[in-house]
Amino acid sequence: MVLEKINQPNDIKNISREELPVLAQEIRSFLIDKLSVTGGHLASNLGVIELTMALHLTFSLPRDKIVWDVGHQSYTHKILTGRREGFDSLRKLGGLSGFPKREESACDVFDTGHSSTSVSAALGIAQARDLAGDDYSVCAVIGDGSFTGGMVYEALNNASRLKTNFIIVLNDNGMSISENVGGLSSYLSTIRTNDTYTSLKRAAEDMLRHSGGGEAAIRRIRGMKNNLKSILIPGSFFEQLGITYFGPIDGYNIDRMITVFQNARKVRGAVVVHVLTQKGRGYKPAERMPARFHGTGPFDIETGLPAKKKTKADWSDIFSTVMCKEGKKTPNLCAVTAAMPDGTGLKRFRGMYPNRFFDVGIAEEHAVTFCAGLAVGGMIPVFAVYSSFLQRGFDQIVHDVCLQNLHVIFAIDRGGLVGADGETHQGIFDLSYLTMIPNISVLAPKNKWELADMLKWAVRKASGPVAIRYPRGCAYDGLEEFRAPIGYGKWEILYDESDICLLAVGSMVETAYEVRRMLKTEGANCSLVNCRFVRPLDEEVLLEAARSHDLIVTLEENVERGGFGSMVVSCLNDFGEHISVERIALPDAYIEAGSVDLLKKETALDVESIYKRIRTRMIGLFG
Repeated sequence: MVLEKINQPNDIKNISREELPVLAQEIRSFLIDKLSVTGGHLASNLGVIELTMALHLTFSLPRDKIVWDVGHQSYTHKILTGRREGFDSLRKLGGLSGFPKREESACDVFDTGHSSTSVSAALGIAQARDLAGDDYSVCAVIGDGSFTGGMVYEALNNASRLKTNFIIVLNDNGMSISENVGGLSSYLSTIRTNDTYTSLKRAAEDMLRHSGGGEAAIRRIRGMKNNLKSILIPGSFFEQLGITYFGPIDGYNIDRMITVFQNARKVRGAVVVHVLTQKGRGYKPAERMPARFHGTGPFDIETGLPAKKKTKADWSDIFSTVMCKEGKKTPNLCAVTAAMPDGTGLKRFRGMYPNRFFDVGIAEEHAVTFCAGLAVGGMIPVFAVYSSFLQRGFDQIVHDVCLQNLHVIFAIDRGGLVGADGETHQGIFDLSYLTMIPNISVLAPKNKWELADMLKWAVRKASGPVAIRYPRGCAYDGLEEFRAPIGYGKWEILYDESDICLLAVGSMVETAYEVRRMLKTEGANCSLVNCRFVRPLDEEVLLEAARSHDLIVTLEENVERGGFGSMVVSCLNDFGEHISVERIALPDAYIEAGSVDLLKKETALDVESIYKRIRTRMIGLFG
């Protein structure tokens, strides 16, 4: 196998030109085989195999620097830098990361995971290079989907003033996760197909020659070409910024890409190399369903079907169902997504109410303020977004939504631990950063029925900003017998006893229920409260719990600092209540990849660990 010759960075340079197509096919087969077992980002990686090979044949790593935007498409890069043997542990605890990671390899120059950051980061590296008097190459590889993020344009504006070499590779596959939307997508589509300028130019010259105008007339008409060029020629957008443009180029012609990359290295300034690729290239199921294979679990190679069939509705399914029903009852209800209609559960709403569905592209900051504008205009916007990505719109939440107390609903999916995508995707900070903002209500459901009730309450009865935070995976269907109506700022007392009071938020109610059951086997008196509102706190229930129990235990799937437990302690202190409080939360750290169950054990957030911790505290209190 040619692939076996790749064991360290730059080994690809020793592969003959005749062997390169074989290597590409072997990498493609390797990725399909491995990801069918481990899961991972398949479609994006299959699309950039030849592009990655061309980059590694042109540049010398780790001296030259390649920054991968998002980074989920960097699997071939990892293989070509000697990490092939690590793919059995891909996205597992202690294993190979699914994204570039500096601590993993010197060839991973920048940790990524969120989109639209590569041009800014790579430009900073290029400026640092110039300040140090060095001359290595710096290259940002960014997809057309990421180009919908506003941060890219801030970086391009800055890059246009650069007088030294800086390369931006635009990997254009017509997709982000779902299909791209918006003006930029239309512009890039035009570039992919437009030969109008060249054809028109040749036709005009031929006409002038045959009509007797000759070369003098041709020279005069060329003096007017700039206006025509700005309208028709590919890449004029970049050229007008002062950035040199090469392309579009076939992303599967390795020799052609190498030639263009070598020419791009000679440009004194920023240069965009526009490469056309196809998501899922070489694997028919992924070519047909690129969104389905963006981030996939284990699957059957022959059919492309998931190895495990879903037996229960997940939280996104519940959200989807309620949104569709509320959309029928509430004609001014709108749904907004940042390029993730499938992942957030809005695909059905889009089909039923297309005029009230808005996909703004990978632009979370814009999405938040866009929702603020919808609210001012009398609509009720619901922005469905992953917790990790909502972080990008923090300023807009503070300034554009909450400051004006607008009725915007944030449906925060993937709250808490998400597993295999690791540090960049864990949704473990939202309770901390949202609850510090005035005017916003922050809720978390204990089960699927409560999510439905909360969303209905937010649409029909709430008046200001509302955030509803729910986890990834199958929706909990226990505790169905407890379904107290949603009242503003009111918690739900599930079990009212004495000694110990468990105050649990969202997904941790299920965990607290199991912990309580174990404590009861030892004869402990234990109350359990579903703290469905994280902001505002139910001060009445909290203060009563402090006065009637000896120990309060807070449970949340959020970092400890600034989270629910911190708010409880602060409130008790404000009222002068002195009671022991055990705060159970995630550590104030970035949590790496791994299954959610394993990560909970590692962070002592599983039932057994919590039970032991409370039992130890009981011994200290009660002897």
